[in-house]
Amino acid sequence: MWCLHALVVGLLVLVVVRAVQPGSVHPALITVLAAVFAGCYFAGAVLLQRRDVTGRHYGWLVLLCLCWTALLVVTPDALYLAFPLYFLQLHLLPAWPAIGAVVLTAAAAVVSFTAHNGGFTLAAALGPALGAAVAIAVTLGYRTLHRENQRRQRLIDELTATRVELASVEHAAGVAAERERLAREIHDTLAQGFSSIQLLLRAAQRLDATDAAGAGETAVSAASSGSGLSVADIAAKRGEYLELARQSAADNLAEARRLVAALAPPVLSTSTLPDALNRLCDNSTGHDGLAATMRQDGAAAPVPTAYDVALLRVAQSAVGNVLQHAGASRLELTLRYRPDRMELVVSDNGVGFDAGAVTSNPAPADPEHGGFGLRAMTSRLRELGGTLAVQSNPGSGTTLRAWLPLPPVAPTDAPAQAAPTAAPTAPNHSAPNHTAPNHTAPNRAAPNSAAPNSAAPKHAAPEGMSP
Repeated sequence: MWCLHALVVGLLVLVVVRAVQPGSVHPALITVLAAVFAGCYFAGAVLLQRRDVTGRHYGWLVLLCLCWTALLVVTPDALYLAFPLYFLQLHLLPAWPAIGAVVLTAAAAVVSFTAHNGGFTLAAALGPALGAAVAIAVTLGYRTLHRENQRRQRLIDELTATRVELASVEHAAGVAAERERLAREIHDTLAQGFSSIQLLLRAAQRLDATDAAGAGETAVSAASSGSGLSVADIAAKRGEYLELARQSAADNLAEARRLVAALAPPVLSTSTLPDALNRLCDNSTGHDGLAATMRQDGAAAPVPTAYDVALLRVAQSAVGNVLQHAGASRLELTLRYRPDRMELVVSDNGVGFDAGAVTSNPAPADPEHGGFGLRAMTSRLRELGGTLAVQSNPGSGTTLRAWLPLPPVAPTDAPAQAAPTAAPTAPNHSAPNHTAPNHTAPNRAAPNSAAPNSAAPKHAAPEGMSP
């Protein structure tokens, strides 16, 4: 607008200067009318600072046009002021009314010039007409650009709002995924470890009860029947249970620290997946007479750490379920390496369960009694494109198969695993013949759902392969 103000001032000065030239007609009147026009213009310029056009703007424009018309009647030089009037009309009025006002203003300028010069000439018409055409073209072009800028600004605002909304949704999804991951981690590590400790301490407690009932009676009964445990055997077995519980507690502590530090499973940081599974079998052997073995089929190959962690977690959860629910005497883990996949098979000869009813049950897990096992395993494997299959019937044991497809090219950051011989590993703790307390394996609880990635304690006693 400052350019327009400067143009108006310059044209008014031109009109006044020409009016005071020798031989000019009505110089005083022209000067007064020019001053009135200037006062009206600059008084209204304050209104132009407001963006919203109101009725006062229209009234000011009409008054300014009347002042210009009066000046135009007195001197033909006033037609120079038609050019800034074009822009004011185009700025304040809607499109078509503005074009009509510009045409009328140009016509008034041509008529005034013709009247003052005593005849019509083409040059007199071309000046106001070309000025009007230029003003209309410039203003319409500006309006088009302004509308385009507004449209783009609206689009940018919408994109910004969408990005904010998308970021919010992604954040909420990330929070939910992290909660699910932590739930799986805690279930497959700490919860299973605590369950194992509970079973071990309960067994030691029952041995204490047996000892309190009378070591002498136990010794006499053992001598007469040739069976049972002596006092020394009971004490040794109690010590074994307590040592296993202590080791499981130490493993749980390591897992808890790993969760806090968000590191890889401690058992995988210093050994391979087959070694970790061997240790899991060793630590599980001896629980209620369970004999656990691990067998490797195929040469181990470098795989992403996430794959080792997922299969270790599945194995820990499955073994924990066997210890807690299956009442099995034999447990076998088989790890298979194939060019395009990894497979883990966990089978037992326990009480079994109705796998179809459990896997098809959409009911949520019961936090009081567990039930996250199968759902946690399935969710963990699905994240890596794998699947979980469970075969079981009441009284016929359970077989669990976890399958993970390998990526086309193994990442370089995955630790290479040694390729041990595919010979079964005999458990370190042979299952002694004893009358140690039986931990009756309750009917397997229904599988529970997801629990996140994490390395589980070695003695983990997760919910059975039963759900």
